[in-house]
Amino acid sequence: MNLHQFRFVQEAARRNLNLTEAARALHTSQPGVSKAIIELEEELGVDIFARHGKRLKRITEPGQHVLQSIELILREVGNLRRIGEQFSAGDSGTLSIATTHTQARYVLPEPVARLRQAYPKVNVSLHQGSPEQVARMLIDEVAEIGMATESLASYEELVTLPCYEWQHVLVLPAQHPLARREHLSLEDIAQEPLITYHPSFTGRTRIDQAFATRRLSPRIALEAIDSDVIKTYVRLGLGVGIAAEMAVRDLMAENGAGDLLVRPAGHLFGQNVTRVAFKRGAWLRNFVYQFAELISPRLSRDLVARAMTGHVNDYEL
Repeated sequence: MNLHQFRFVQEAARRNLNLTEAARALHTSQPGVSKAIIELEEELGVDIFARHGKRLKRITEPGQHVLQSIELILREVGNLRRIGEQFSAGDSGTLSIATTHTQARYVLPEPVARLRQAYPKVNVSLHQGSPEQVARMLIDEVAEIGMATESLASYEELVTLPCYEWQHVLVLPAQHPLARREHLSLEDIAQEPLITYHPSFTGRTRIDQAFATRRLSPRIALEAIDSDVIKTYVRLGLGVGIAAEMAVRDLMAENGAGDLLVRPAGHLFGQNVTRVAFKRGAWLRNFVYQFAELISPRLSRDLVARAMTGHVNDYEL
């Protein structure tokens, strides 16, 4: 048996038993993947996959155990590679970060710049996606550290820690009737066309829950994943925006002097927690710990290290 066989089996499972997709992901041929899997099954003396003709139909019971062992083996192979890079390449290499657009655009630029100052030989690879895609990139070891508000804590394969707390804000045209009102309610907002995030992004879950709790049916005029898009369409008069506070710092700095006004909405939608995540059992290089500390002083090396060994479940913000 060899690592190629292990990777082929793992990728076949990840690609919903589609060998053509697995072969494409591994830059090899479908017959080669099929042959390698069969050879491993013959060597182990068990069927990892049940078949219908040449198609894989399901993972067998012994196959589930084989996959768990393969996951452990390949994770440790990755750890060995990172240990080698740590001590042979020193403070160089590539830091792969998986995150959402909002975090990449409004939160991470300063920590990334400070990391590059501290580690000029470290390259940064930034992968953007939905929170679910961020989690999958960590699990598949495309990235070493992930950052998102939604979903990350739902994956047992990940170690997650709260990073910082934030609230939504309302973005209004300066001449909008609601801009003159001091206190706004969910009922007030629900009567307006709203421009906010796609359901899987940037705390949208809390927005929907707040309206549902009051049995309100808001009019969502436009959904986006980009906060700048939300601001653009508010300027065009399409509705009232609901955005993340870190995405409107430029408007807040204007202090009402511009064409858009910002109103805090934490009392309406509650507080959101952005989390950082790592693959459980991964070996982290020095600059990964350093980057976590740059994101938030709460994420000390000691705290992250203890969390990676299962000794920290969470902590209070």
